[in-house]
Amino acid sequence: MTMNEIQLLDAIERYIRGEMRSDERLQFETLRKSNAEVDQLVVEHTLFLQQLNHFGGRKQFRSALNDIHTDLTEQGKIDSMKLKGGAKVVYLWKRYRRVAAIAASIAGITALGISALVWAFAPKNNSQTEVLGRKLQAVEKAQRDANAEVKQLKSQLNTKPIEFKSGGTGFMIDGKGYIVTNAHIIRKSKNIFVINSRGGEYRTKVVKMIPERDIAILKIEDDNFKPVTALPYAIRKSSTDVAEPIYTLGYPRNDIVYSEGYLSAKTGFNGDTLTCQLGLAANRGNSGGPVFNKEGEIIGVISARETEAEGVAFAIQSKYIFDAIDELKKDSAYRSLKLPVKSSVKGMAKQEQVKKVLDYVYMVKAD
Repeated sequence: MTMNEIQLLDAIERYIRGEMRSDERLQFETLRKSNAEVDQLVVEHTLFLQQLNHFGGRKQFRSALNDIHTDLTEQGKIDSMKLKGGAKVVYLWKRYRRVAAIAASIAGITALGISALVWAFAPKNNSQTEVLGRKLQAVEKAQRDANAEVKQLKSQLNTKPIEFKSGGTGFMIDGKGYIVTNAHIIRKSKNIFVINSRGGEYRTKVVKMIPERDIAILKIEDDNFKPVTALPYAIRKSSTDVAEPIYTLGYPRNDIVYSEGYLSAKTGFNGDTLTCQLGLAANRGNSGGPVFNKEGEIIGVISARETEAEGVAFAIQSKYIFDAIDELKKDSAYRSLKLPVKSSVKGMAKQEQVKKVLDYVYMVKAD
């Protein structure tokens, strides 16, 4: 390559990068219009530089994704995790699919940039070139923003995992994602998650706390949650009869556990009218779980276990759920909340009832 060719390529590169003085750029554009070979070199060199940048960007983005993959592996979030009932959860797509969307956006932006550059550096009048220049600047900014968002997501993944210190059970009371549990489970917690029997994990927020009745109402605030139109069970407002058969579902461990017994007293420990006494075994993780009668109606919320009396548990009477909702609905944001008052599992065998209600009973985890 001769000196003149080297100088020409240097001039072309400075022209592409916008490093020429205004008078020098004007002279060069005049040369382009009068010399087809020079114009062709500008187009070819522009594509060459763009392809180099594109390759570098892809390599950098791939490296970022590899780092994210490594982080997730070390945190144990990529491999399928065995949860309740043998359910499997794969976190990568569900919780980090935004990264994949950003990757697709970057690829599309880069392709658009290449097409725009080919058009921009073909001979045109100055006004068209200026317009295209502004469009290219917008494309480049969009790509920089996308890269910044990937970096931010990576930074979030590197944060310390949440350490859950308490746990229990909760159940849905409205298909839009409202859940009842015990107040003592989530007291002073900043991060509260619920997990269903299929392994679906959702972040929640507290919308109502009544510590004196040990009732808390949570609301699922998670993009992955899909509201349901109707719940299969009802919540009973009136009291039930002593000796009536009952059953519970809860999470004393990672698997959901079924227990059955009977209502042994309409009041709780030492005649407490807030609760009723149940003749069944209830472990610590059952707290916040529903108590069903034979018709598939919730009659209470497991609250405590009397350690000195084996096979005895206590439940907050379900009528206090209605009281809590009435208090909550004083806030106009929650006026559409409706408790289920009709059981669609009434008359079904107990095994069939459990299958229907299983997905609406959640493990609750709080930090």
